[in-house]
Amino acid sequence: MAADDFQDRWTANRREGLTVCVVTDSPALQTGLHSLLIRMESVEAVYDLGSLTEFDPYTSSTDILVLAPGFGSNSDLRDTLDASPAVGVLILVADELDQSRIIPAISGHTWGLLPLEASTEQIEAAIHAIAAGLTVGMPSMRKFPLWDTSLSLDEQLIDPLTERELEVLQLLAQGMANKQIALKLKISEHTVKFHVSSIYNKLGAANRTEAVRLGVRRGLILL
Repeated sequence: MAADDFQDRWTANRREGLTVCVVTDSPALQTGLHSLLIRMESVEAVYDLGSLTEFDPYTSSTDILVLAPGFGSNSDLRDTLDASPAVGVLILVADELDQSRIIPAISGHTWGLLPLEASTEQIEAAIHAIAAGLTVGMPSMRKFPLWDTSLSLDEQLIDPLTERELEVLQLLAQGMANKQIALKLKISEHTVKFHVSSIYNKLGAANRTEAVRLGVRRGLILL
């Protein structure tokens, strides 16, 4: 499905809210992901399944599949995506070996891969990006095409982010507070606040979550 089609779908979903289906055989992961996802403003409903073999009744109502370790086999994943071409997929992986096994199964679909320990901000940004028809990946996946960076003229930044602002934005995506960013970059907390404010202005963001989402949309953040 073309990115434009996904963008139209995302526009419609913003009015009604996204339906997300969490698939993992781990009750603890199910509970944690359900709690995280249902608090997102853009998510209206979250369903929990033990494996992809249970997904068929939810095919027509699901916008995004969130898969965690224990979701099933790659053949199950291929069969599910073949039957659900309009569903986006976010897969939380435990290591790089999981990546190499999963990527062939999701080729040709709108997808994202994040580490299992990804922050709330990273997961929410990925959900927004996938719903918009974009691909999201980790820095270790640079050999794969991660983002659709074709932006319309009104989406391009007139005033690009500085190198330091890009560093701050990357740390915001990792869920760091201003004080943590100041320590990490060895700058004052006041300077961090200045950079964060500048990032908001340049991206047209109202808060951190929106800044991270817009950063992902423009390919400025490696998740």
